[in-house]
Amino acid sequence: MSPTQTVVTVIVVLMLAALVGVAVVANRRRALRQRFGPEYDRLVAERDSRATAERELRERERRHAELELTPLSTESRARYAAAWEELQVRFVDSPAETVRDADELVTRLIAERGYPTGDFSEQTAHLSVEHARTLTHYRAAHEIRLRTERGEASTEEHRQALVHYRALFADLLGADPVGYQPPRQRDPHHEPDVTSR
Repeated sequence: MSPTQTVVTVIVVLMLAALVGVAVVANRRRALRQRFGPEYDRLVAERDSRATAERELRERERRHAELELTPLSTESRARYAAAWEELQVRFVDSPAETVRDADELVTRLIAERGYPTGDFSEQTAHLSVEHARTLTHYRAAHEIRLRTERGEASTEEHRQALVHYRALFADLLGADPVGYQPPRQRDPHHEPDVTSR
C-alpha cells in the first residue's frame, strides 16, 4: 500500500469513527428526550450545558434503577381513588386545607409506590424517570401549596393546585381517580358454561 493510500485509509477510518460517535450521541440524546420529555428541556435550560444536563438525567436513570418500586394492589388503588374523591368534595368548604391534604395524599402514594419522599427536588428527580410528563403539574401544585402556607394563594389558585396534583396522582395511580372502578372479580357460578355446547 502506498503512503497516499495509507493516509486516505486512515482518514476514512477516522471519519467513519467520528460519524459513529455522532450517531451514538444523537441516539442517546433522542432516547433521553423521549424518556424525559419536558423535563429534558427544563434541565437543559437550567444547566450550563446540554452535556451537563444529559449527564444528570443519566444519573437519575441510574439512581432510579436502584429503587424497589412496587405496583399498587387493586385495593390500594380503590382506597386512594376514594380518598381523592373525598378531597374534592371537601374543597368547596375548605380549599386551603384541601390543598395541604392533597399534597399529603400524593406524598403517601409516592411513598407506597417506593419512591423517596424527603427533599422535594430529590423526590422530583426520582419521579422524573417514569413520570416526567406530569412533573410540571407537580411543581406548580407544590409552589401553590407553599404560597398557601404563607397565606398568599387565592381560591382559584387552590383549585389549580388540586388540578395539578390530580395529574400526578392519576399518573401514579395508573387511572383517573374520579370514577375509578376496580376490575370486577370473575364469578365462576355466573359464567356461561361454554363446554356443554
